Amino acid sequence: MDNLSVDHLIGIEHLTTRDIEIIFQTADRFKEVINRPIKKVPSLRDTTIANVFFENSTRTKLSFELAEKRLSADVVNFSASSSSVTKGETLVDTVNNILSMKVDMVVMRHPNPGAAKFLSERVNAKVINAGDGTHEHPTQALLDAYSIREKLGEVQGKKVVIVGDILHSRVALSNIYALQKLGAEVMVCGPTTLIPKYIHELGVKVEHNLRKALEWCDVANMLRIQLERQDIQYFPSLREYTMLYGLDKKLLDSLSKEIVVMHPGPINRGVEITSDVADSKQSIILNQVENGVAIRMAVIYLLAAKIER
Repeated sequence: MDNLSVDHLIGIEHLTTRDIEIIFQTADRFKEVINRPIKKVPSLRDTTIANVFFENSTRTKLSFELAEKRLSADVVNFSASSSSVTKGETLVDTVNNILSMKVDMVVMRHPNPGAAKFLSERVNAKVINAGDGTHEHPTQALLDAYSIREKLGEVQGKKVVIVGDILHSRVALSNIYALQKLGAEVMVCGPTTLIPKYIHELGVKVEHNLRKALEWCDVANMLRIQLERQDIQYFPSLREYTMLYGLDKKLLDSLSKEIVVMHPGPINRGVEITSDVADSKQSIILNQVENGVAIRMAVIYLLAAKIER
């Protein structure tokens, strides 16, 4: 097994194409494991992992915890809302207190961009970024690209449009990096107010008309509106947003070709995507969830190989 070129998973930006291929090949093996009757392997029996979440999370936290337990690691869960962070303790002090209990790896979600990188430079443990503010969400991008590869055979040469709140989305940025490294063409689509000003510098196409974007693409990744990160109103109403950028079955069926529909979740049904689209045969949303466990198992396993015992 080849080693990753990085010691931590801070962002897709820092991975090589070869790193992504190694993660995918490892995930292929773990996908086979999690579909067996006995879904556990003893690979990380002597490894302790702390899930340190300073933001609310359901799917990502559950996915990481399940991945860790499938690898037989010991798992510690930490929630900031019920911790000494509320009393003013710093991030480094909080994590160092956890590490003093002989923890080998930290999976962290934090509202501030750069928090995972900051931590990786100051603690003696492997760090996996489970989302840092509006910056990156690397494991989500890996499982999205892996799901496209599984559905369409390869990522290279495919056209992928990311629709919605690009400005506030860490999923969008990580997806752009991952898809481009794997040879896909990427377009973003949404209202002008939700497209970052300098997005062109990342080498992506920009389209404000949803129908045109869908006719162009092979895969549509529908993002939710990140209302919790919006400090001002970026569009008149959710109803108007849905009329212009919501994907319903009528629009999907009227396209000149069949496309693949994705969503990183949680879904706001009836806003960016309707239930009949989310549950249609063109949707691979539940495949993404399943693949998330295999990808996170692969990342944890590969980084654990770099722990100095």
